[in-house]
Amino acid sequence: MLNYEVCKNWTFPDIVHRYTERDTMLYALGLGFGQDPMDRGALRFVYEKDLQAVPTMATTMGSPGIWWRDPRTGADAVKLVHGEQDIRVHKPLAPSGTLVARNRVVSLTDKGAGKGAIAVLLRTLIDEASGETVAESRNVTFLRGDGGFSETSGVSDPGPEALPAVPERAADIEVSYATRPETALLYRLSGDVNPLHADPDIAAKAGFHAPILHGLCTYGMGARAVIEQVLGHDAARLKRLAVRFTSPVWPGETVRYELWREGDTVLRLRATVDARKTVVLNNGVVEIS
Repeated sequence: MLNYEVCKNWTFPDIVHRYTERDTMLYALGLGFGQDPMDRGALRFVYEKDLQAVPTMATTMGSPGIWWRDPRTGADAVKLVHGEQDIRVHKPLAPSGTLVARNRVVSLTDKGAGKGAIAVLLRTLIDEASGETVAESRNVTFLRGDGGFSETSGVSDPGPEALPAVPERAADIEVSYATRPETALLYRLSGDVNPLHADPDIAAKAGFHAPILHGLCTYGMGARAVIEQVLGHDAARLKRLAVRFTSPVWPGETVRYELWREGDTVLRLRATVDARKTVVLNNGVVEIS
């Protein structure tokens, strides 16, 4: 059974994350930037000349790992699922640098016995040289096997505010990206080496017919859609991207991104694999400048 006091007060050491221009280009390649060698806008993310970092690369930095596996948490780590991701960018991510990551547990919500629990973690990324906050990354995890913990602890935090549904009208912008069969193998080189995304045997044990694509790769491709279709390849204008993960993507599938404009600085986002008639990202909120 999940131990509320232990998890809520879990102490994470500061994590120093150093990255180079090569890391920045590798991340962008994992999202499919550069597939068209004549696309000069995309080239700014995969070539050292006038290099820009994709803001969602911040999600790959300073992770504390799967700390839920520590027996002191009491959590059933096998049944946890990444439910939502929300990043807020306070200053443009430099093409190379050193960041200090500070992680903390914001809330633990009991949905009831047999209904699971929700954990919200916040990661703050701070520029080591200036001390300025670069980005805040909010991770919502669904702990499917840990409902009912409040019956023992007597404590449960209010749940996170739900992301709003996308509009029912037709999208203002649509773009489709074909992933490659080796996309997960490329993306994992940016830091998420979970064998679920590479090893067919591990994927089978998890109930999948093949290794699945990282949810954060599908998420990063959403940032790519905004950068290419709305921001004219000016990544510094992307200030926030929040989504709910609703279904996995398999490498080699084509993902269609829909964007709705809601004023000058807000868009809504959804992503679908049309071949399976499956929504893979939903309730997306995008903020731009």
